[in-house]
Amino acid sequence: MPALNIVTHGTPESEGPIRKIRDRFVLQLTQASAVATEKTVAVFGEALTPVESVRRIIEAVRDRGDEGLLEFASKLDGLECTADQLRVPESEIESAPEKIDPALLETLHLAASNIRRFQEHIRIPTPPMLELGDRELGVAYRPVDSAGLYTPGGAAAYPSTVLMTGIPASVAGVERIAMVCLPGPDGEPLPEVLAAASVAGVREIYKVGGAHAIAALAFGTETIPRVDKIVGPGNLFVTIAKREILGIAGIDMLAGPSEVIVLADETADPAHIAADLLAQAEHDPVASAVLVTPSARLASAVQEETDRQLAELPRAEIAGTAIRDYGLAVVVNDMGEGVDVVNQFAPEHLEIIADDDESILAGINNAGAVFLGPHTPEPVGDYLAGPSHVLPTGGSARFFSGLSVNDFLKRSSLLRYQPEALAAEAGHVTRFAYAEGLDAHARSVEVRQRPGES
Repeated sequence: MPALNIVTHGTPESEGPIRKIRDRFVLQLTQASAVATEKTVAVFGEALTPVESVRRIIEAVRDRGDEGLLEFASKLDGLECTADQLRVPESEIESAPEKIDPALLETLHLAASNIRRFQEHIRIPTPPMLELGDRELGVAYRPVDSAGLYTPGGAAAYPSTVLMTGIPASVAGVERIAMVCLPGPDGEPLPEVLAAASVAGVREIYKVGGAHAIAALAFGTETIPRVDKIVGPGNLFVTIAKREILGIAGIDMLAGPSEVIVLADETADPAHIAADLLAQAEHDPVASAVLVTPSARLASAVQEETDRQLAELPRAEIAGTAIRDYGLAVVVNDMGEGVDVVNQFAPEHLEIIADDDESILAGINNAGAVFLGPHTPEPVGDYLAGPSHVLPTGGSARFFSGLSVNDFLKRSSLLRYQPEALAAEAGHVTRFAYAEGLDAHARSVEVRQRPGES
């Protein structure tokens, strides 16, 4: 049986597979998996949902600081260290570029340059004050004082994520940038991650990960000072922790399993599409990879090509599970219907491979990042192009945007009234205040209208 399922949009047979993919992130956040439950029994002595376990972890770190943090670093990650060993010495960060492949270092510098240039290009400028006679109105953008970067770690290295989170914060002008990252099996950070931090200008790094690291960044401990905003992707427990601490600190978004939709017409190359679907599928067994096309012929060709390429992949087991469970080719009547399907999915990544991609793009309202044309595969966005690869997933592109320099900026409104302006509007302000039963509000205006006041 082919790994990639093909359905025709609008038929009863298509409803279940589409719903399964569209709702998988919500189900992850609300339902406990067998693996998660088994782990909570080992750690807490009882079966807890992921939300319940995360709340206990946050409570421990909030109330007991370093002690609670180190307890769960030991129980969950096998990390045995003391509080004074949590922070990576700056000398190690500074020397890290010398310890990696020079060719990789060159790539890190190129990616960093692209990211910085793009983030500087899109940074929101402070507009001039709006002059309205006797009053002035405007806004001022200021960076948050501190930001926490969550970088997935452990056995795998993700230096690209360090660049994609650290450089936007740097361009925004954030004074203090702190990073948490689970170290490698030997208890030390992977050199590629430290080298990326050095290139990005991050000098404060802690060897800890998971929900307990999020709690430490949000509430602060004796060793890790609290931050104002926490950004970066993580596993289910990290995502739940970010949701739980929202309000104590800001967050960028709730990021779930990776996903791509390829919206293609008959001009697309099946081999390209299959390769792009598998590029997402190899991330995670619950990653989603979907083709939307009006061409049944293309869907069949991609199905065959996906099976052929899957057999050659080193991560075939992971990619194959993702393609079978969360991969799909959706055949639509035309590209217009395809655009509607894309907007309903609101994908993290959208590739448009079609004869007239610009006109199709005009109809796309919901997508984290859009890759236009046959020569713009999604991995260029993961690593090198410039926009951050930290993007909304699970349909949240309907209301979230990809991480950027502007996520580290706060906006303050500016107002200045001259006496004449206040006099002209005083009656309207007091009318509002009395209507809402807020007499002191009204009096704060009326007192300025007394004879001799100015």
